[in-house]
Amino acid sequence: MKVVLFCGGYGMRMRNAPGDDVPKPMQMVGPRPLIWHVMRYYAHFGHKDFVLCLGYGANHIKDFFLNYDEAASNDFVMRGGDVELLDTDIADWSITFIDTGLESAIGERLRRVRPYLGDDEYFLANYADVLTDAPLNAMIDEVVASQSAASMMIVPPQSSFHCVDVTESGVVKSITPVSKFPIWENGGFFVLTQEIFDHLPEGGDLVEDACGALAEQGRLYAYKHDGFWKPADTFKERAELDARYSHGDRPWMVWESDTGA
Repeated sequence: MKVVLFCGGYGMRMRNAPGDDVPKPMQMVGPRPLIWHVMRYYAHFGHKDFVLCLGYGANHIKDFFLNYDEAASNDFVMRGGDVELLDTDIADWSITFIDTGLESAIGERLRRVRPYLGDDEYFLANYADVLTDAPLNAMIDEVVASQSAASMMIVPPQSSFHCVDVTESGVVKSITPVSKFPIWENGGFFVLTQEIFDHLPEGGDLVEDACGALAEQGRLYAYKHDGFWKPADTFKERAELDARYSHGDRPWMVWESDTGA
């Protein structure tokens, strides 16, 4: 299946200094940027045909792949100055780079890459800033079996905030962590059919417009995942992932631990 990655937003909450123009997907986790980790996840499950929806910071993403250094994350042998790689990351990937505009909503970015999706009934989509250990192919099988037009992975609330139940007079009756409520959040991993484009208006949003319309029709499926899921929407979240990487705590790197079945 083709994999659409939305990597053209400004990522304002990720900036760590004035003048920092590195887009969010290019922020580092270990020796590689976020987008690499996301793509390795999909490639591990056999999905290696990528369509990148570019916008802000597009040159950073293009330059990374145009000047890709396999030796940074693979073992190799050097003989007389020649490098013999013992493994590769992206040699069998296909990556399509498409400028989808600086200000485009995610739904509009998806509309603009439709000509590059071919005729396959299903394709995958992702925000390019979320890492997980979810069993992707099991997710796809479950969605296909549901015969839904689209699906999103949903996860338990990640917020550390507390909800307070209070009376009109100001008396606190209870305090409950958000994570304890029986609610779910959009996890940012989508399995979509071409039908999604029937519900995407020009300039529209993938979730609010297209997924919202399909939900009203009972044609949107939710895949529940309560395993590892971690966004990198802010500098703090990215730093936490980088620290976990440094300590060898890398549950999203499923290619290191299983066969992709």
